[in-house]
Amino acid sequence: MRHDKATRLLDLARLLAGSSEGLTLDEMARAMDVGRRTAERMRDAVWAAFPQMEAIEDPPTKRFRIPSGLDSLFQTPTAEELAALRTAADGYAASGAGGRAAALYALERKLMSALRGAARRKVAPDLEALIQAETIAVHPGPRPFEDEAVLAAIRTAVKGLQALSFRYEGGSAPGRTRKVTPLGILFGHSNYLVAAEGRDPKPRTFRLDRMHAVTALDEPAPPPEDFSLQAFADESFGIYHDAIEHVRLRIGPSRAEDALRWRFHPNQIVSQEPDGSVLVSFRAGGMRELAWHLFTWGDAVEILSPPGLREMMVEELRTALKAHEGA
Repeated sequence: MRHDKATRLLDLARLLAGSSEGLTLDEMARAMDVGRRTAERMRDAVWAAFPQMEAIEDPPTKRFRIPSGLDSLFQTPTAEELAALRTAADGYAASGAGGRAAALYALERKLMSALRGAARRKVAPDLEALIQAETIAVHPGPRPFEDEAVLAAIRTAVKGLQALSFRYEGGSAPGRTRKVTPLGILFGHSNYLVAAEGRDPKPRTFRLDRMHAVTALDEPAPPPEDFSLQAFADESFGIYHDAIEHVRLRIGPSRAEDALRWRFHPNQIVSQEPDGSVLVSFRAGGMRELAWHLFTWGDAVEILSPPGLREMMVEELRTALKAHEGA
C-alpha cells in the first residue's frame, strides 16, 4: 500500500513538472481520479518531497508546478513503457505512417541515450524480451500518405497561426492553388488536412496525398476560438462530413458480446435488451461510410434509423449483388 501511494505521488510530481502553466487542485483531482481533499494532501506530500514546487496566482485560484523538472533518477522509463513506445512506432511503420514512426523511433533513441549505464543495463534484457514477444497485426486497407515535408509545412503553419498555401489535385477544380486557415490533421486510413477556406467558416477536409507545393505563408491566419478538432471529428462516423443524423442500430443476440465491446462512435449510447440484443444510438454524419462498415456485421445488424441509411444499405447490397450474381 505504501509503495502504491509513493508511486501515485511520483506520478503527480511528474504531472506538475511536465506542465508549464501548472495545475489547479481541481485539475490534480481529475488527473489522479481522487477527491479535492485527497488532492490537497497529495499536493502537500509532493511539496514536502520537492520543495522547489511553486504556487502561481491565477485568480480566483492557484496553480502549482515544479518549474525545474525532476532529476533523471525519477524519470527512468520502465521496460514496459519503452516496449509500448517501440510497438507504437512499429505499428505506424507497418501501416505506412512513416513520418510519425520516425518521430517515435527518434524519441526512443533519445530516451535510451539519456539512461545512465546501470539503468540501461538493467532495462535492456526485459525490453528485448518484450519486443520479441509483441508485434503488430497489420489489417488490410489503404496505406496512409505521410510525406514529412507536407506534414512539416502544415505543422509550421499551425504552430505559427499562419495561412497555408498548396496546389490541390482534387475537389471540383483540380490543380487550383488554395490558401486556407489550417485547423488540424485527421489521421486515419487516409490522412486529411482540416482547414477553412475563404470567407466560408465551415471547415473542409483536404487529402494530404493530393496536396502539392505546400507552403506556410507569412500571413496571420488564427483558427476560430471556438473550434475543436475533436468535436469536428466526432460529428462524422468516418472522414466525410454531411448532415448530422440520429442513428439507431439493433445488434442481434448472436453478436451481442461483440457489440458491447465495439465502439461505433465516441458519443454512442449502448443498452442491452431483455432478448439479448443490443441497441446502439449516436448522432453523426458520414452515412455512406457507416453503411460500408455495417456490411461487416452481416445479418446481425438491423438499421432502425435513419430511413436514409437503411435505403442506402439496400442500394449498396443491390449493387454488390448485381456485380456478383452472374459471376
